[in-house]
Amino acid sequence: MNKPGHILPVIALSQFAGTSLWFAINAVMADLQREAGLPAEAVGWLTSAVQLGFIAGTFAFALLSIADRFSPRLVFLASSLAGAAIAAATALLPPRLDTLLALRFATGIALAGIYPVGMKIAAGWYDRGLGWALGMLVGALALGTSLPFALRALGTQWDWQAVMLAVAGVAAAGGLAMALGVPDGPHLSPAARITPRALAVIWQDRKVRASAFGYFGHMGELYAFFVLLPLIVAQRWAGAAVSWWVFGAIAVGFFSCAGGGLLAARLGGARVAGAMLAGSGLCGLLAPWMLEAPTPLWVAWLLVWGATAVGDSPQFSALTAANAPRAMVGSVLTFVNAIGFSITTATIVLFVDLAHALPLAQVLPWLAVGPAIGLVFLAPLWRAGR
Repeated sequence: MNKPGHILPVIALSQFAGTSLWFAINAVMADLQREAGLPAEAVGWLTSAVQLGFIAGTFAFALLSIADRFSPRLVFLASSLAGAAIAAATALLPPRLDTLLALRFATGIALAGIYPVGMKIAAGWYDRGLGWALGMLVGALALGTSLPFALRALGTQWDWQAVMLAVAGVAAAGGLAMALGVPDGPHLSPAARITPRALAVIWQDRKVRASAFGYFGHMGELYAFFVLLPLIVAQRWAGAAVSWWVFGAIAVGFFSCAGGGLLAARLGGARVAGAMLAGSGLCGLLAPWMLEAPTPLWVAWLLVWGATAVGDSPQFSALTAANAPRAMVGSVLTFVNAIGFSITTATIVLFVDLAHALPLAQVLPWLAVGPAIGLVFLAPLWRAGR
């Protein structure tokens, strides 16, 4: 069956719109801290709350087979509208820390019906070439993550509530685009039930262990890096320029994800993922010198770090799906993603606390630990040219 040409662009745009909810609060954190008197460490707590909500939501959606019982695009629509409503509530309710934590946790649950379900919708259309589609969709996640910072930069006269309401509008539009523009795909199939036996597979199967633990190392760096980006940029720029540079450093991941998908077809996904891990780890190690480097060199360093930190994500998903036993692919991916996001909740809080206790030049090199661990575990696959 020929695929209509608009399918992948609409799915990617819808993912981009829906995942703009992920870092919305981070883009307005400076305003919130001034208005609500939130502590400096609140950005770590609020970001981790989203991650925890995403983990809980992912398991709930999987155990209840929500995207199998109902049309995935309608699940995507409902989740996008729910996420938009939560973003609007964030803007309209008094900005108390306990309220914000609850709302961010709920946002994570809504995102569990957006990001993984969007992947399932794509799989329903792409029985072949899914690796390229995954690269586009993870790239759309990077763009969506960066969008609130662009809105904050564009709306320099807006209050933080206006930024949150703008994000709510974008997320709702993404859900409507998916529901109206993408029919259920011809290859859509129900997922197998989640089984705890997949946990044993993650450790005992050599190939699955290599890609899964490579992903864990990648996740140990990625979201902590995203959360620290405003602090990194603020050492050199001020005002709207901070938001613009954070936007650029995250958004560049779209091109590395899409380009990585093309390179993987020629070089192998493990080699592409390994190169990305090595690149992002090196950027972390060079941070003490790059923070004080001339502006052109600083720009190149920041953009390379942003590109390599996220560019391996689709390769890890594709490798784990390819190496897992056919009957357990869904379970393995669910547990791998849950463990990966659990790691981020710890590293986000850890690195935010360190960044407020020590100079960034002493903190940022430790982000390289995640990529180093990932490279060690991934080595059997990239040596084999997988």
